[in-house]
Amino acid sequence: MLIDAKELFSEFVARGLLNDLLTIGGFGLALLLVARLMSQKKAPANTFAWLLVIVLLPYVGVPLYLIFGGRKLRRLAARKAPLTPHLPNPPESASVYADRPVAHTIMSSGAGAPVAGNRLQLLTTGEETFAALEYQIRAARETIHLSTFILGRDDTGRRLIQLLTERAREGVKVRLLLDAVGCMFVRRSFHAALRAAGGEVVTFMPVLPFTSRGSANLRNHRKIAVFDHATAIVGGHNLANEYMGPTPFRKRFRDLGALIEGPAATLLNEVFIADWCFASRQSPEKIRPGVRPDAAPNRGKAELQVVASGPDVPGDPLYEGIISMIQEAEHSIWIVTPYFIPDDVLLRSLIVKARAGREVTLIVPEHSNHPVTDFARRHYIRELCLAGGRVLLFQPGMMHSKAVIVDDRIGLLGSANFDLRSLFVNFEIGVVVHTRADALAIKDWARKQAESCREFINRKRPHRLWSGLLEDFSRLLAPLL
Repeated sequence: MLIDAKELFSEFVARGLLNDLLTIGGFGLALLLVARLMSQKKAPANTFAWLLVIVLLPYVGVPLYLIFGGRKLRRLAARKAPLTPHLPNPPESASVYADRPVAHTIMSSGAGAPVAGNRLQLLTTGEETFAALEYQIRAARETIHLSTFILGRDDTGRRLIQLLTERAREGVKVRLLLDAVGCMFVRRSFHAALRAAGGEVVTFMPVLPFTSRGSANLRNHRKIAVFDHATAIVGGHNLANEYMGPTPFRKRFRDLGALIEGPAATLLNEVFIADWCFASRQSPEKIRPGVRPDAAPNRGKAELQVVASGPDVPGDPLYEGIISMIQEAEHSIWIVTPYFIPDDVLLRSLIVKARAGREVTLIVPEHSNHPVTDFARRHYIRELCLAGGRVLLFQPGMMHSKAVIVDDRIGLLGSANFDLRSLFVNFEIGVVVHTRADALAIKDWARKQAESCREFINRKRPHRLWSGLLEDFSRLLAPLL
């Protein structure tokens, strides 16, 4: 005798068996995810934060982990071109730089060698950056490659789309790469004129539908602009009013970028091409024919090392490069970052250097644009101060710059923040400056920022119960921010 399916389902519900099965199934799935989480190469704090969410809030934590929990995805990496950009001539081996620990460490972790013959010009204001970007867009003769996390639906965004559209109509090949999350509110109609003029606009890893598990968590945070394969702009600036524009803007962030001319620009172009081909599914051969081996002749004396970091790089060269810079410091370490949420190794390295008598200076905004990260950072900056480090709070406004300077001889700038998401999850780009004169220029800029700061002196935990609990909770979830 056959049992009606509806009656069987009704009986299951009436007896509560369905709820029991769902509970058991959910618990089993949570256990599988916990086992997978423990087997992955994640920072201990990151692992603990996910465990906390999955175990205590399984109905929330399990779906969130399935969507946002990925880091180094093998399928994604296999689809994306290997990202160790190099010039037409074979790259030098890491052993050549054995007497230069930072360069050696970065190369051993998966990045390319430093290249000489570059000119580096710092871009220290949003107006200066916009002017440089507009000039290079107008001056380009063959290609304009732009990659951004945020494209503003504002005066700056509209002006740039208009400029790119004009150049596309004149026959310049324009490629604009937008991150799906950072530009989620930018409709196709916003850049329709650019596409109609022959320009190409591609979205990096759309969130819906999910391209793979964890894809929503992997964002392209790289900001790269390359013109004719020979000149590049790199840094922390997004294409929006808050970051840049032709005229001053009261709420504009303080940011740092660099105009690079020379072989390093060709390497940055290689990073863009890899990202573009992954997002557009185009063949690199379709783009590279226009890249000549002599596209970027020597332009100056700067020795630069282009460091891409993210799921498309086997190791963590940017993170390990920063660790190496800190550990090799003999006199001073200056760090400028919007968010300070380091892992245990980074924090301990800074604390050890501060206790050893090195000058350790950290510049962060007094109030960032993400208040929860301000609570999360309190523990870390207190520990650093107690060890003898100096923490400076930038005011007023938002400090969005990212820079590290060690011993006035080596520097780092780019798109990565000093937090776990930037260093371990996002697609990021950095440029290590191995030339003393250029490192000193970054240090002089940092000292100028310090004039607009007040020193952090409250080294005690907050006395108010709710404030302390909020700080602790923010710190627990900090690796997921």
